[in-house]
Amino acid sequence: MNSLEKKYGFWTAVAMVVGIVIGSGVFFKAEKVLQSTGGSMLTGILAWIAGGSIMIICAYAFSILASRYSKVNGIVDYSEASLGSTYGYIVGWFMSTIYYPSLAAVLCWITAKYTAVLFGIGEHGTNITVYLIGIGYLFIIYILNLVAPILAGKLQISVTFIKLIPLLLMGVVGVFKGVSSGQTIQNFIDVSTDIVVSNPFLTAIVATAFAYEGWIIATTINAELKNAKRDLPRALILGSIFIVIIYLLYFIGISGSMPISEFISGGDDSIRTAFFNVLGSFGGSTLFVFIIISCLGSLNGVTIASVRGLYSLAVRGMGPMNKTLSKVSKSGTPLNSGVAGLCIIFFWLMLWYGSNKGWWGMFLDFSELPVVSMYALYIPIFIWMMRSMKELNFFQRYIIPVAAVISSLFMIYATVLSHGIKSVLIYSVLFAVIVLIGLAFKNPNKKESL
Repeated sequence: MNSLEKKYGFWTAVAMVVGIVIGSGVFFKAEKVLQSTGGSMLTGILAWIAGGSIMIICAYAFSILASRYSKVNGIVDYSEASLGSTYGYIVGWFMSTIYYPSLAAVLCWITAKYTAVLFGIGEHGTNITVYLIGIGYLFIIYILNLVAPILAGKLQISVTFIKLIPLLLMGVVGVFKGVSSGQTIQNFIDVSTDIVVSNPFLTAIVATAFAYEGWIIATTINAELKNAKRDLPRALILGSIFIVIIYLLYFIGISGSMPISEFISGGDDSIRTAFFNVLGSFGGSTLFVFIIISCLGSLNGVTIASVRGLYSLAVRGMGPMNKTLSKVSKSGTPLNSGVAGLCIIFFWLMLWYGSNKGWWGMFLDFSELPVVSMYALYIPIFIWMMRSMKELNFFQRYIIPVAAVISSLFMIYATVLSHGIKSVLIYSVLFAVIVLIGLAFKNPNKKESL
């Protein structure tokens, strides 16, 4: 048995888009956005809008492709269709060995960190207890996806609704309370800290990139959607617009909880303090539990993709041990691919730990640096759309792909300026080594025609 069952519907696709993107990032990066902008709420809002606009433009471009190609793994399918099997393999290898697992590693750490904050265990990046909690979460989510994939899909839908609760409550109640007390207006007037980065606006946009990342992962289940060519494009567009609106509401709501200077100086505990100030001790604790559930939902979504990453290459007869990794278990999941994906996540979790420990002589933010290669790999696909998809109207064939190329180049430029040449070069070397290892295992003979 080497084919995946069509078991997911439209709402699972929407839950993949919204559920993966909305989660840890908006909580994790809100503080960095404010730090990088010197506490300027207006600049922060513009950064969230800019980052969200880039996501919507790129999602729209891929929704056009999603309405025409539905095979095994969306982004790999689009890459293969546009530039051939070798490029499709490079993109698939990158997604399977860098993008999915690095996101999963950071997500399980963030989930564990917020758990540690809630229970006072210790929230520092090098705290071993936090990493052990994260590994426990990772195992639970992985076992669920490998043994009961339909239940994992339903969990993704359920958690998507749950994770909206803290965002909506902070947004609505925070704005109402902040406007009533005058705190929101005061935070918009005051710029409460010194700007500590050379490119505050660009740094803030790159920070939002992690919060907005993950929408492309929804395309990994296109072979398992009952009507992929209809439902996936709709899910990508509607989900992306909804995410931007929710993020803006939450970010403005934070301004009603406390002075921005206190939020910035509060560190890992600032999110909990904000919820306590707006909703009281009981409400704050309850909503903080929802934040942890929200993070678990994001981890579950990335895990769904990670389980299928190497499988999407193996069924093409590509990659190491493709006969083994292309097998599907009785439960309808690529079990061997999932186990391999778990091992790769552990590798990235170790790199994340080492980055927090200073192994590289500097902190390498693997939650943001893969943005460079991700958007770079998008650009040739957008160019191909303009050159080859002659059946499209002018807006879809030229306006959207051009806007997507410009957006991608902007994100690369912003990431380089935000993190510095040295950090980007170190990551680029790591990226090149991993891709070269993958190419050494590439088999140009496809196992089956797709």
